[in-house]
Amino acid sequence: MLQFMQLLWAVVHGIETRSKRMTSELGVTGPQRLVLRVAGLFPGLSAGDLAAILHVHPSTLTGVLKRLIAQGMLARRDDPNDRRRAVLRLTARGARINATSAGTVEGAIERALAGVSKRDIGTTRRTLDVVVMHLRDGGRSRGRHQGQSRKARKS
Repeated sequence: MLQFMQLLWAVVHGIETRSKRMTSELGVTGPQRLVLRVAGLFPGLSAGDLAAILHVHPSTLTGVLKRLIAQGMLARRDDPNDRRRAVLRLTARGARINATSAGTVEGAIERALAGVSKRDIGTTRRTLDVVVMHLRDGGRSRGRHQGQSRKARKS
């Protein structure tokens, strides 16, 4: 378990380090870049929908969205179908940053995964999904992982 946690911490540290480098090279942090990527994939997305996709509370995105709007990378407009709702779209500057992959977190991850089998990626994803679920709510929402006993899960 400790070796697995060491790897998770190394991944977190690597993402944070690359994110800081992205700030100086691209002008956006990793989280800002992720927002641009999702907004580019789903033009007209609301801030609430974006938060749901990213699995974060909407208040977590407030600062990120304000900075991207202030930097002219993201535009917030009234929804043409519902004036009470605002939607997000990339600006031309945001689209340029969105199109760049060199030096980004996802570029590094994409290169790393290129040499890993789809089966191994699937297994890793399922494992990380379980870890996220247990970190989020202590595993109360689904009970024990795949019916295994606590002793079996520890091994």
